[in-house]
Amino acid sequence: MKTYSIPALCLTLVFATTAPLHAQEHRAAAATKAPVAPKLDAALRDLWQGHVQHTRAYAIAVKAGDKTAATKAADDVVANAKQISDAVAGFYGADAGKAMLALLAGHWGGVKAMTDAEKAGDKAASAKALQDLTANAGEIAKFLSGANPYLTDDAVRGLLMAHVAHHQAQIGEIMRGDMQAEAKTWTAMQAHMNTIADALADALAKQFPAKAA
Repeated sequence: MKTYSIPALCLTLVFATTAPLHAQEHRAAAATKAPVAPKLDAALRDLWQGHVQHTRAYAIAVKAGDKTAATKAADDVVANAKQISDAVAGFYGADAGKAMLALLAGHWGGVKAMTDAEKAGDKAASAKALQDLTANAGEIAKFLSGANPYLTDDAVRGLLMAHVAHHQAQIGEIMRGDMQAEAKTWTAMQAHMNTIADALADALAKQFPAKAA
């Protein structure tokens, strides 16, 4: 596993989408510019890609009924979250790292619950998971906007809710076996991961110019 000395601020600040998701992704990609801090940007991209790769692997394993693969994917999600939290602690201190880990645990808990509920056909449980993810998005937005003056609460909250929408769409598509639709969502998720990582790296570079590269 790779390790990073930079603070990857937000596992869930990956996607800047609103409906239609794919159309906005094309607009975002067109607006991409060279990162202010290339090394920081690359590290953030790698971390955020890890989150969606592992959560997707979990959903696919659950759909297939492969408990071994599902357990491994879940463990990988947690390991990724710990890595991000350790990086946060590197910039903001141990308490901030612990707080970030708790927030990321809440996000993963909601994604896992939604995945399991959709597999079981339990719409009430899926709706509850969405409520929990929405509340968690607000908590993460408050934390991140408080940590970095170049991130606003409203903007972060919007990004997080778009991220939740991507998870919801992808999980539903996987459980329905509609992998053609899922392929489009997956492409959009990966691209948005990079878009938000770029923006986040720029914000960090402004806040910590001596540490960013």
